[in-house]
Amino acid sequence: MEEKFDVIIVGAGLAGNIAAYLLAQAGLEVLIIERAEVPGSKNVTGGRLYSHSLEKIFPNFAEEAPVERKITKERVSFVTGDSATTIEYAAEGLGEQGKATYSILRSRFDPWLVEKAEEAGAMYVTGIRVDEVLVQDDKVVGVRAGEEEMYSDVVLLADGVNSLLAQQLGMKKELDPSQVAVGIKEVIRLGEEKINDRFGVSSEEGVAWLFAGDVSGGNIGGGFLYTDKEDLSVGIVTTIADIGYSDVAPREMVERLKEHPVVKPLLAGGKLMEYSAHLVTEGGYNMIPELYRDGVLLAGDAAALVMNLGYTIRGMDLCIESGKLAAETIIAAKEAGDFSKAFLSRYEKAMNDSFIMKDMKHYRKFPAFLERHRIFEQYPGMMDEMMKGMFEMYGQEPEKMTKRMLRPVKKIGLFRVGKDVLDGLGAL
Repeated sequence: MEEKFDVIIVGAGLAGNIAAYLLAQAGLEVLIIERAEVPGSKNVTGGRLYSHSLEKIFPNFAEEAPVERKITKERVSFVTGDSATTIEYAAEGLGEQGKATYSILRSRFDPWLVEKAEEAGAMYVTGIRVDEVLVQDDKVVGVRAGEEEMYSDVVLLADGVNSLLAQQLGMKKELDPSQVAVGIKEVIRLGEEKINDRFGVSSEEGVAWLFAGDVSGGNIGGGFLYTDKEDLSVGIVTTIADIGYSDVAPREMVERLKEHPVVKPLLAGGKLMEYSAHLVTEGGYNMIPELYRDGVLLAGDAAALVMNLGYTIRGMDLCIESGKLAAETIIAAKEAGDFSKAFLSRYEKAMNDSFIMKDMKHYRKFPAFLERHRIFEQYPGMMDEMMKGMFEMYGQEPEKMTKRMLRPVKKIGLFRVGKDVLDGLGAL
């Protein structure tokens, strides 16, 4: 007799683990299949978790979860080859309970979520790749991994950005290079004391820092740096379709960031602990795929739930919430004994009513706005020249400040800059 589960979840990322925990807690038989030997070892993120969605499931989770640091300083830099114009925002309110954000390392954080799900009764099978979704009479009924077939009332696909299973079902198109970026990340060990000293923080405080300009060589993209407890997470993200626009390859972009005069001293004496690369969805609301069919739902990165707003990148809070909403839909379907497409449409309604779709719809124009190369090629130089005009003093002839500020703007074009400002504000 074939073994059958209430739910099979493919992928032990944030969405899959959260759904597994809630489903098992509700008494459903849950099987999670993860291709990595250890859940979390293949999961990559820049390293920042907006806590609000996880707080609803695990109140005060940071007291026990392996978070790294609470982000108390926000920095955004426009960089040329030898300068950086940096905006910093620091406030105690950034660490307010329920609104705080944390730097995390997935190899440490995800096993904690797995442990919670297992304690609730979920069962994990690791080191196995799911090759196919099983369909009978137009309804998803299970999955096949190698020669083994496993069946369930419903399958939740939480298998990441490049969800080949969703593509097999026709729920998701093949990834468009213009809508996907590659992220490359290094974890560099410095030690807690050095990080505290170099970034001016306590052991519980941290910095989130984004870079635009020379680090990407003019390509659409930028760099990031997050302070962990003893490490720095440093890397870049660049749109795949834009690779080749300049002669700077993605791996070189990481080195450009690390060697920048502002960043290099912060990394001095550090030891490389981890190197990883990952695909990141960049298309926002316009690339969200079909979310449900008979017997199947999509959640997390498989549902393209990422927002790049230039000054911050969000994804983990969206993935967690989608896992929660998927679980709630499946629990209701189990109670009704109905896993049809019509019943599972409640998932999309719940998503539309949540902050996920409200936010993604609100910022839907921003990905297209970021496709303007001058943002990465010309604006950092403009900012540099404006700052020089303000702060360089060497006995030069006095000049009106308005003239100093407008000169670099005119090099790009007053109309162009004005339009970019208005379009950017409109997209936000």
